[in-house]
Amino acid sequence: MKNLKTPTSDSYHDYLIESLKNREEAAGYIEVVLEEGGDQPVLLRKAIRNVVEAWEKSDRLSESTKQLHEKLDRILTESNATEIYTFIELINSLGFQVTISAKETE
Repeated sequence: MKNLKTPTSDSYHDYLIESLKNREEAAGYIEVVLEEGGDQPVLLRKAIRNVVEAWEKSDRLSESTKQLHEKLDRILTESNATEIYTFIELINSLGFQVTISAKETE
């Protein structure tokens, strides 16, 4: 019998985390979740958690940013992100849109 090699591939999560190390990719990812995730508010928490994980793996996450993430995660858990999605809905109703973009590097 021949030795068969099982093909290997990265998981989608690994691919996603790797792509979110790019600031523009991360900004677009959060923006899409804000636009489309109103009916599933848990997506915003997950998206932010994925970006934080990617940046943590890149050693670009300060201790103060980690603490801010923990605080925001608690707020989003308690409120089910209703404030943020109500804000987005109001902005859309007024004919505006919220845009997330990467800051210019200094």
